[in-house]
Amino acid sequence: MMIVDVHAHMDFPDYRDDLDEVMRANEEAGVVGIVSQGTTVEANRRVLELAEKYKTIKPALGIYPVHVVDMSDNEFDAEIKFIREQKGRIVAIGEVGLDYLKGDDNPHGDTRKEVMRKRFQRFIDLAKKMDLPIICHSRRAELDVIEMLEKSGHKKVVMHCFMGRKHLVKRIVENGWSLSIPCIIGRLQQLQENVAMAPIGQILTETDAPYMSPFPDTKRNEPRFIAESLKVIAKIKGLDVEETSKLIYLNYQKMFL
Repeated sequence: MMIVDVHAHMDFPDYRDDLDEVMRANEEAGVVGIVSQGTTVEANRRVLELAEKYKTIKPALGIYPVHVVDMSDNEFDAEIKFIREQKGRIVAIGEVGLDYLKGDDNPHGDTRKEVMRKRFQRFIDLAKKMDLPIICHSRRAELDVIEMLEKSGHKKVVMHCFMGRKHLVKRIVENGWSLSIPCIIGRLQQLQENVAMAPIGQILTETDAPYMSPFPDTKRNEPRFIAESLKVIAKIKGLDVEETSKLIYLNYQKMFL
């Protein structure tokens, strides 16, 4: 089985004590590619370091939408410049997007959405200029994200853990973008419906590790757990699991390599 994880956070503290063992176990399980996302200025540097150390990790650089609004204009401009200078080293711009849901990880809610939108547009423009995929977060902001991407005309788009309505999933499919499906697909009918609606050529797999483990008794997620997602996707599509993993690997190659 060939497993690809197009959205993980392997630089997070959850892996700090045993990352070598985690990476070894994942590679033994058939994981051949992990796109690890930058979420802050510091995380972007860590992701690049991890990609130098582990051949399976491919770096994506960006700023998480909740964090991006806390940056000064000078700080943000400097990070855009830094990311642009990594051309040839990175495989995508991510994790970027919009987030309007107020909660523990978003004290702003949608009160600073204009700044968020302005800076997301900068990331869209950067991805287009660098001819790289853009990996998009869209929590409670699905329509705004889709409309901004449509206006840009950028085609290399991955919608991360998309939870919008069916008519928006239809727009994603019609635009030729990809949906990355997390490991919790077995528990969420909405994600299963996304897979049913999308052609197999527009489906990718992700963990959002260390979050969203498919196992109730295992808190920390890992790329190798995507094997559980592949079983569900294969069943929905009426395919063999091995064939499904190979088709999704081909999608990964076309998008990122």
